[in-house]
Amino acid sequence: MLGILLNRYLDVINGTLVGLLMSNSIASSLSSIHQQYLKTFEQEHGTLPASAELVGVASPCIEETKAGEVVYWKPVQRDPQADLSNVEQGIELLLHPSIAEFYGSYYSADLEMSWKGKPLTLLQVWSDEDYVRLQENILGHLVTQRRLKIKPTIFIAAIDSDLDVISICNLSGNVVLETLGTSKREVLADNLVEFLSALDVEV
Repeated sequence: MLGILLNRYLDVINGTLVGLLMSNSIASSLSSIHQQYLKTFEQEHGTLPASAELVGVASPCIEETKAGEVVYWKPVQRDPQADLSNVEQGIELLLHPSIAEFYGSYYSADLEMSWKGKPLTLLQVWSDEDYVRLQENILGHLVTQRRLKIKPTIFIAAIDSDLDVISICNLSGNVVLETLGTSKREVLADNLVEFLSALDVEV
């Protein structure tokens, strides 16, 4: 009996350590992407990242608004990290830890990237209001999947298709290309860190 309890204790400790290592790796990967994005944008355009679409939309990322036509912004690390407990409670489902780490670590505008030469938009959180909308969208997505009896996923990137998105499989943590409303999925990476590390900045 003591041996069983000890093994369970070690499993919990190991799981916690794995979670912490994953968390740090994801945060580090995001930090690297953001720094590369800032560097590339400055090299190409001579400024911080700029957006006309986000003019008038409040965010801690905004550094300057120019003539009411463009905002210059940079990513801001969140402290403490936000979680997705509202979604988990709403759908009664534990989400893969990489999902909360991905969305809860930074404020940022969406990032134009590519994976193996294929363009995509890496979804980000612009503000606290945006985070509320994100949680509502995730919840709606999961409810639809449950109704259709599809294994749960959480979207993290958009591509040039109305039917396909890049998501994290909630069961395995794999990053997949999925066709919405179906079980059709193609594994792109074993985990989020591997996927993020393979992205290139496109500005």
